[in-house]
Amino acid sequence: MSNLGPFVWSIADQLRGVYKPHQYGSIVLPFTILRRLDALMASNRDQMRALAKKHTGGVLDAQMRRATGLAFYNTSQYDFDRLLEDPDQLRENLIEYVTSFSSNIDVFEQFGFEQVINILDENNRLYLVVERFAGVNLHPEAITNAEMGDLYEHLIYKFAEASNEEAGEHYTPRDAIRLMVDVLFAEEQESLTGEGVVRTVYDPTAGTGGMLSVAEERLHERNPSARLTLYGQEINGQSYAICKSDMISKGQEIGNIGKGDTLINDRFYGRTFDFCLSNPPYGVDWKAAEDFVKEEHRAGGLGRFNAGLPPVSDGQMLFLQHLVAKMRPAHEGGGRAGIVLNGSPLFTGAAESGPSKIRQWLLEEDLVDAIIALPTDMFFNTGIATYVWILDNDKQPERRGTVQLIDASGMWTKMRKGMGSKRREISVAQRDEIVGIYDAHEEGEHSKILPTSEFGYWTITVERPLLDENGEVVRDRKGNPKPDSKKRDTENVPFTYGGNTEGADGRDATIKAYFDAEVAPHVPDAWIDPKKIKVGYEIPFTRIFYKYVPPRPLEEIDKELEAKVAKILTLLKAVEA
Repeated sequence: MSNLGPFVWSIADQLRGVYKPHQYGSIVLPFTILRRLDALMASNRDQMRALAKKHTGGVLDAQMRRATGLAFYNTSQYDFDRLLEDPDQLRENLIEYVTSFSSNIDVFEQFGFEQVINILDENNRLYLVVERFAGVNLHPEAITNAEMGDLYEHLIYKFAEASNEEAGEHYTPRDAIRLMVDVLFAEEQESLTGEGVVRTVYDPTAGTGGMLSVAEERLHERNPSARLTLYGQEINGQSYAICKSDMISKGQEIGNIGKGDTLINDRFYGRTFDFCLSNPPYGVDWKAAEDFVKEEHRAGGLGRFNAGLPPVSDGQMLFLQHLVAKMRPAHEGGGRAGIVLNGSPLFTGAAESGPSKIRQWLLEEDLVDAIIALPTDMFFNTGIATYVWILDNDKQPERRGTVQLIDASGMWTKMRKGMGSKRREISVAQRDEIVGIYDAHEEGEHSKILPTSEFGYWTITVERPLLDENGEVVRDRKGNPKPDSKKRDTENVPFTYGGNTEGADGRDATIKAYFDAEVAPHVPDAWIDPKKIKVGYEIPFTRIFYKYVPPRPLEEIDKELEAKVAKILTLLKAVEA
């Protein structure tokens, strides 16, 4: 496959002058998909044509599947070879070929493929392009499903690079996906290697289907006889088309890939899955879905977003809640999910804000199994810190009531050639090390295991009395001191302060102990307004792994400064001379 991607992309040379470089992908990608489908049907072409003469509608669909084993078909007399036999009618015949696919093949509409054909024909390029693609062998015996997925990703990256578009909007690096999948599967090693294993995997932000493909690949490495049914939804038309085409190549049900905004319209409403994976967009607003999301939020427990709403400027935490709703319920065996997020969902939002309420719900319901800090510069479209959240609604006994934090930010290998913002990758050995740390579930340099109560706190409002001009305390009608709003302050009291092990239930005693020790000695006239106590949750990942590095001794710094000053004076004297 190493040479196939550049070869297919080189076909774009035929497009020069007709299209600009940033448009090449819109032509190369649908032709690549068409050639792959053409190759998949090669051995069944005669059967398809014969059945099309006998049956129509649903009967034809059923007969085609029974006879060919494929979930799609084409009733045209043409294929790539026959198309080239009639150059004068190539445009009409190619359009007829593309429109003769079964109704569940809607991928070419996403590229406006008929218009592409017309433009190429008008500019005398159509025959050249079809001829070049006819010479590419994309039969499953020549290029595996995994290699086909890599080819799609290579083409998309080149397309994004040429158009200055963010490649990461379309797909996630394979090294990151493999880590997520391996951690997700780690808790079910024995069950996944048994006989008759059947599992479902779902991605609500499927992109080109990379996460689904890697999940299938990794499971089959463990158990070749295992059956994994893949489901996904994608909003971008071209990414959806590629994802669906890739799933077709893998023999998956075509209807398992839905198109549309997951936040607005869950195409798999009422369905839950064994494993869920997602890499939602970071810092992207959800204004288009705002009315739908808020309506679902008001529905309470009947909706996906009952825990809380994040700022409209960033929808990451909506996808967190969505994944929880899509995990198979605990009473049916439970589900696990992995999602890539930036640092914002760990701590953004004050006590009782939407993000804090979402964290509170996730932690109090014991849904967060682990959070893994990834190296920076790992993704194509961002160099910022990213984290993998592992969710589980039926944890192993030893993990219940706790969250494992893993700092893998230093576990990376420099890439020989960067791709966009991606300059680092996780090697196989490093991936195994991270999975091993997770699986061992022990405290160590890179692993911290904390009770969920460790992340909770109360925000208390500390008031001080208002004084008038003569320095006396101003009081209300009941004789109570009036608070001075200018001196008002807030403090965060950890649930676990003073060794409290009761969590939220030990509120009053813990807050009093904190106030008596941390506040009263400094401001004896202060008091707490009990009506303003708020509950908050945050996950201070960086602080938990912070290592104090003592400053260098002053003597050492002084000597260094003296040496530099002496060097400067010497240079000045040389200039004066």
